[in-house]
Amino acid sequence: MQSKTELAQMLKGKGGNAPVAEVRPSPVAVHGQEVQDDYAWLKAANWQAVLKDPAELPEDIAAYLRAENAYTDAALADTADLRKRLVAEMRGRIREDDSGVPEPDGPFAYYTRHRDGGQHPLVCRRPTRPEAPLGRDGEETILIDGDREGEGLPFFEIASAAHSDDHRLLAWGADTKGSELHAIRVRDLATGEDGADLIEATSGEAVWTADGTGFWYVALDANHRPARVMLHRLGQPQARDETVYVEPDAGYFVHISETQSGRFLAITASDHETSEVRLIDRAAPTAPALLVQAREPLLIYSVDDHGETLFIRTNADGAEDFKVVTAPLSDPGRGQWRDLVPHRAGVMIRHLHVLSGHMVRLEIENAKPRIVVRDLLDGQEHLVAFEEEAYSLGLQPGAEFDTARIRFVYSSMTTPAETFDYDCRSRERYLRKRQEVPSGHDPANYVTRRLFATAPDGQEVPISLLHRKGQPLDGSASLLLYGYGSYGTLMPAAFRTNLLSLVDRGFVYAIAHVRGGTEKGWRWYLDGKREKKPNTFTDFVACARALIAAGYTAEKRIVAHGGSAGGMLMGAVANIAPELFGGIVADVPFVDVLNTMLDANLPLTPPEWPEWGNPAESKAAFETILSYSPYDNVQAKDYPAILALGGLTDPRVTYWEPAKWVARLRATMTGGGPILLKINMEAGHGGAAGRFDRLEEVALIYAFALAAVGVE
Repeated sequence: MQSKTELAQMLKGKGGNAPVAEVRPSPVAVHGQEVQDDYAWLKAANWQAVLKDPAELPEDIAAYLRAENAYTDAALADTADLRKRLVAEMRGRIREDDSGVPEPDGPFAYYTRHRDGGQHPLVCRRPTRPEAPLGRDGEETILIDGDREGEGLPFFEIASAAHSDDHRLLAWGADTKGSELHAIRVRDLATGEDGADLIEATSGEAVWTADGTGFWYVALDANHRPARVMLHRLGQPQARDETVYVEPDAGYFVHISETQSGRFLAITASDHETSEVRLIDRAAPTAPALLVQAREPLLIYSVDDHGETLFIRTNADGAEDFKVVTAPLSDPGRGQWRDLVPHRAGVMIRHLHVLSGHMVRLEIENAKPRIVVRDLLDGQEHLVAFEEEAYSLGLQPGAEFDTARIRFVYSSMTTPAETFDYDCRSRERYLRKRQEVPSGHDPANYVTRRLFATAPDGQEVPISLLHRKGQPLDGSASLLLYGYGSYGTLMPAAFRTNLLSLVDRGFVYAIAHVRGGTEKGWRWYLDGKREKKPNTFTDFVACARALIAAGYTAEKRIVAHGGSAGGMLMGAVANIAPELFGGIVADVPFVDVLNTMLDANLPLTPPEWPEWGNPAESKAAFETILSYSPYDNVQAKDYPAILALGGLTDPRVTYWEPAKWVARLRATMTGGGPILLKINMEAGHGGAAGRFDRLEEVALIYAFALAAVGVE
């Protein structure tokens, strides 16, 4: 075993001294208070151009990032063999020719699969035969060969693939930079060739008109925000596309989708706490859009249709955990909303799915999900649920409307994913696929638990746990503690094969379901945002201390891990309780919160103000953010070993956030570390797109975690 001190000694001097970022003072005065930003120069003034072409990055910044990458590579050079073993282990748990379960849509069933050794998915379909059960359909056609399309590109990711109603054409979007500037092309499925249509700088979404002569898409504005819905007619240049909707508020993002019935295009404009929906008949694409309900502050709703009735999931009338209402299509405004499923505090309705004869909803109560099926004829309801202490349950909507079949995926931290088709009439479930682990996996060798930690204000914070059966609970184990806690995102207690590489080496793995998520309902989210954001951080620290008290681990044996907004959590707990952690992994970390929220030109800033507050307009929001922003609260103290990861073309959490944070940590801390930074110069927010390339990044994280707590 290797202690944290030994890790620091091992890394000391590897590749020379750590890079030192030049200090270029850049004070910012807000609400009469001056905030110093010594490393603002690491933000490229031409960041929009860099998203489109990374070669545009100014050389002084590029040189600094290359030096950081070289230092990290040298510092972790002694883990090279370990990383190779980790990649081999993780790859051995992947069925390389894995295939999704075909999803029927009329005469065809669509699915994705991989080939042996392939990095990218293949989008495929088979003709269906009414007399044959699904899974024994006709000949396969590969519609998009991701390996071929991505060949020779440093980054390639298929964002979407939408077929026309007549199944002749496919609109597909792809990202070749990692910057989420998707280009949409149109493929003739009879010839397999793309036509001349090329739509650039989009969100990647496409919804076809009913006659297949065109499709709607969302165009990004100059600041990378999805703000304009356009109608493209096949064969015409993008410059002639018709503007259907323009969002006037920079704080709202625009998304498009097709309702389950296929009748409407739904245009949704929303931020994190308000939404507004318009419907356009896909058979009459030039007709005026129907506004369901004008936006009202804090009113959230989503819409599906059934004949001349709309089904609406909403938080209206104080329904904090959401309810389901109906409204006539002819007059859908809020004055006509009638409760169908009343609000029940603590039982959050997460998703709604309407079929011709049934309404299906996914609920969660006290961090446990369940599916509820309602017969639309007689109003009778029944549950689909499971008995494990902690598990994940996901509802997959499917493509068809006139069906009684739904599909869901179940897994737990010990149980590989199982995909079921469920008949809402007969209540029979059919196992369609069980996740294979080629190298072998016996769930009986592992234990999953649900614990609760008591936060400083008395709230009970759920913790999902995984460890080997027989693991001594005497404080000797190392533990990876994962957290997120933002945007109401739920962290599922799902099966992840990669984690076995840590657990089989004696690690305990834990998810801290901290406030800011919705594991315990919408209030759990509200109590972890804006002025209550510090609850997220103290919840995480409480979880760490509870796990220590229960004998699962000990101080300095915990490696904390979080990404994006969860990376902000990592930066905050590093400042609050560094003594608890042997290491911290901050993946694309949102750590420069104050400066980012002050810059209204950045892609996500205006839409993020409802989540964090607007520090430019509100002194209270400014003071709250300043009190916890990780970059602004680095102190002269010892810090644990930290690995920060970023992506050069990331439009969500820009590369300069982890770069600035690392520079300030090294310049301010009194001891501890080391502090390492790795910027992927060819990827964005999600890291490498290829499934095996991604394993290299996971292996780097795991090797760092193992070294940080001295596990050989």
